[in-house]
Amino acid sequence: MYKQLIRPILFSFNPEAAHNLTLAALGATRYIPFLGSIIRMLYRKSDPELEREVFGLKFPNPVGLAGGLDKNGEFFNELSDFGFGFVEIGSLTPEPQPGNPRPRLFRLVKDRAIINRMGINNKGVKNAVEHLKRVKPRVLVAGNISKNTSSINDDAAKDYESAFAMLYDFVDMFVINLSCPNVSGLSDLQDVSSLSEIVDKLLNLRMYFDEYRPILIKVSPDISHQQLDEIIDYSLMSGVDGIVAGNTTRGREGLTVEQEKIDEIGNGGMSGAPLFRKSIALVRYISEKSMGKLPIIGVGGIMSGEQARQMLDAGASLVEIYSGFIYEGPSLVKKINSYILQTARSRDKSDMQ
Repeated sequence: MYKQLIRPILFSFNPEAAHNLTLAALGATRYIPFLGSIIRMLYRKSDPELEREVFGLKFPNPVGLAGGLDKNGEFFNELSDFGFGFVEIGSLTPEPQPGNPRPRLFRLVKDRAIINRMGINNKGVKNAVEHLKRVKPRVLVAGNISKNTSSINDDAAKDYESAFAMLYDFVDMFVINLSCPNVSGLSDLQDVSSLSEIVDKLLNLRMYFDEYRPILIKVSPDISHQQLDEIIDYSLMSGVDGIVAGNTTRGREGLTVEQEKIDEIGNGGMSGAPLFRKSIALVRYISEKSMGKLPIIGVGGIMSGEQARQMLDAGASLVEIYSGFIYEGPSLVKKINSYILQTARSRDKSDMQ
């Protein structure tokens, strides 16, 4: 139904309009009696064998929604009805910001890819906190935070501290976004000297709160092995709880659309199917380099249960989807969880023989 009816309607709009229309429809489900229950009945896959304990948190299943869809932390419960084990909100910045000029979101339907240069447009942390206060989350929520575009990198730590402190009591864990390619200079913060200055302050600040919230660093798939090695070593020594691998890519490898179309779109971070090979290589490298000691959330190009299984086998503890949710539809979450469960049981049976 999604691919035959709903997706063609959504894809008849420009991508950002379709995004906003989808969120408006999600918001409307709050006011239709029993609709949320029906969606949960159709799309959730519950089984004790799907449960994961990672970062000291118990996840009902290993499939999460990546940051960028619920930018403002206003639809996490409605999105969780589709079976996600956790939902990442944001990126959120201390102050609201409009993002980059439009057009800034593009589909490459033939390749099941998305290119965006949104520029971390969001209503700010305070708006998200107000919603989290009013609406109790029914799902584990990861708060993705970043600096304001107007803040220079030398002052970035103050932005991260501010967003972290305001959001701390209202989310279950944090994703520190230092790698978005659509904000000038942000990916420069992945240099371990800049990164450690920011994250050390957050680790110290965490000690003043009563509850423990895991802190994860989101890295780019475009990062060099030297930089990545330094981040891995820092994470293992500092008390960082894990890595989100990765983000969108500036690369255009794996696309089959005409170069003229790619040139017409211009700059932006690419997500979707062509990113999978780069993402799984990143996960495998981090897992091997850290000798499995650093929990990883694998994200980037997952479009099927088989690819999610491959990501877990490469060393990820959890996975996230975004573009797959757009192209394959909401049933993808259940399909992934069913496939993970099926393969786990098949392996258990093989081990017993």
